[in-house]
Amino acid sequence: MRTALCERLQIDVPIIQAAMGGAVGPRLAAAVSNAGGLGMLVLTGADSDTIRSEVRATKALTRRPFGVNLNLNRQQHERLAVLLEEGVPVISLFWGDPAPLIEQAHMGGAVVLHTSASADEARRVVDAGVDIVVAQGWEAGGHVRGTVSTMALIPAVVDAVHPTPVVAAGAIADGRGLAAALALGAAGAWIGTRFLASEEASIHPRYRERILEAKETDTYFGELFDIGWPDAPHRVLRNRTVEEWEAAGRPPSGQRPGEGETIARSPTAEIVRYRSCTPGPAFEGDIDALPMWCGQGVRLVREVKPAGEIVREIAEEADAQLKRLAQQRPSP
Repeated sequence: MRTALCERLQIDVPIIQAAMGGAVGPRLAAAVSNAGGLGMLVLTGADSDTIRSEVRATKALTRRPFGVNLNLNRQQHERLAVLLEEGVPVISLFWGDPAPLIEQAHMGGAVVLHTSASADEARRVVDAGVDIVVAQGWEAGGHVRGTVSTMALIPAVVDAVHPTPVVAAGAIADGRGLAAALALGAAGAWIGTRFLASEEASIHPRYRERILEAKETDTYFGELFDIGWPDAPHRVLRNRTVEEWEAAGRPPSGQRPGEGETIARSPTAEIVRYRSCTPGPAFEGDIDALPMWCGQGVRLVREVKPAGEIVREIAEEADAQLKRLAQQRPSP
């Protein structure tokens, strides 16, 4: 199962835990890394003290490589500098132009990943110096920049950036999905929704329950949950907020049902309807009305397991699937 991605990142299996803001902490990232994949923290809006604390907590739990994701919808030079001071070996960038940060990251010794939504974008970022491309298909959960399906996107990106390693993202939730990504030319998979059903994921119990119950047809893609992050398409589980907005005729922001209404509380803030947030374990209120980020591979997620066991299960299933396919080839 070792691929060019494994060689580049010094990991054992070609599995990266997706950057799921609000759902990931040191326990989850370290568990994935300890199992041979690459765990990923999300520290987009964190202050320097929090960054150092989260990185050091992760290092206390694993000696294996892990990464940190930064969203480029805000200025990230200072956060990147702190991450490099702390010796983070992998930096993942998303939602913007990575070029201004690449030299800084490389000077600090980090490998740079960037999430792209098209072959043209992937070619541009590789020309700018990105080391690994994460090609995100439309089926993915959370915030999604592109509109191309994973099946069509991966081979196009692979052809555009060869020999740069490509990681497939979007509706990959088991070993069959990883095997399919490798067959399309990817060097690994970026997996999110499956890890929401890990023991280490920091999400509300109701969110996890909805994940385990959902079908592949139960997601919504659009820009509805835009307070705090406008003009950012995303995929979530369908809920009452989505259904009431649709029943009202899909009115624009400012005219939506219940807009401005406080529907939940986190330990630090009141949460209004349509806010972009991740329901955490300590949230209280109408959890079902909050965004529950989720990809179309959700029907494949049916039980909660330790993250390390999930990594091993996906890798073993992918390996077995590839061997079965090899055995089905006709004799020469």
